[in-house]
Amino acid sequence: MANKQKTLQDAFHETLKDVYYAEKQSVRALKKAAKSAQHEELRQAFETHAEESATQVERIQQVFEIIGKPARSKTCEAMQGLTSEMEEDLEDFGDGPAADAVLAAAAQALEHYEIARYGTLKTWALQLGHEDAAKLFDETLQEEKKADQLLTELAERLNVEGVEGEEAPAGTSTSQASKSEKSKPGKAA
Repeated sequence: MANKQKTLQDAFHETLKDVYYAEKQSVRALKKAAKSAQHEELRQAFETHAEESATQVERIQQVFEIIGKPARSKTCEAMQGLTSEMEEDLEDFGDGPAADAVLAAAAQALEHYEIARYGTLKTWALQLGHEDAAKLFDETLQEEKKADQLLTELAERLNVEGVEGEEAPAGTSTSQASKSEKSKPGKAA
């Protein structure tokens, strides 16, 4: 007996279950990050986005209704890995000078994953004729991009603050080291 070939509708449903799990994990991770953040603006950004993420969970539930499926999640190994890395970073950097910069970078990894997933789901929803679902995904996608942009702006400042608390490389002033670190790819999170 041959296995039934999976369709785009199957991929859409499986990815929806995946992102449902991921978004619920994101809410928890953002709340924990808010408690750990030392920088007030970063703490507020985490708290605000945790509230947005709770609303995003509700939107996902609406999409399940739109497609006539029960709202069920499946374990998202990618999100488990990303939240695990955030936990490790919190332990490794504690309340040191780079803690907030590292925390912002870990949060951006979560955002980038979600941006990729919501972009895919929006596209697939349109291809499958689920225009209402596509609108919900687009609303969430725009929020995720906005959160990512805010984290980028904060990270650029936090990375400089983290470097200013460290010893500058030989022959370099602290402000030169800050500019150098800020301009390196991947350093601005």
